Amino acid sequence: MPIEDFSLRPRLTAPAVVECIDTNRHSSGAVSPSALPIRTICMICAQITTEMVMLAASRIQVRRDGRRTLCHVRQIAMYVCHVTLQIPLYEIGKAFGRDRTTVGHACHVVEDRRDDPAFDEFVAAVERTVGSVFRSSGALGHE
Repeated sequence: MPIEDFSLRPRLTAPAVVECIDTNRHSSGAVSPSALPIRTICMICAQITTEMVMLAASRIQVRRDGRRTLCHVRQIAMYVCHVTLQIPLYEIGKAFGRDRTTVGHACHVVEDRRDDPAFDEFVAAVERTVGSVFRSSGALGHE
């Protein structure tokens, strides 16, 4: 399956995301992660990761096997949710329909792959993007 045909299921529709974000916007214009359901936060992170993988597919090592690519994208999204947004593993697991130990494994896999400079740069870009989407009052994290 070509990378262009790859997407996470279920895919969030733009109007649903915008509506959810608009109702949880601060006066500063930023969205508070704690104001959104964790499943929504995780799915937004997964969608951002998917879009960035499609943009950077030529620069990072992405296999053309769609199922394996889906796993890698999910692992990166789980990692970013945990590291950048500081969501607990069990909450991320519930949001992605996985066990907390699977989320922990995903975090270890991504951390190990960060030895590759291109992959590290990609994950850092995803972290910055997700961080800027969910930044509120200068602090990140789910409370």
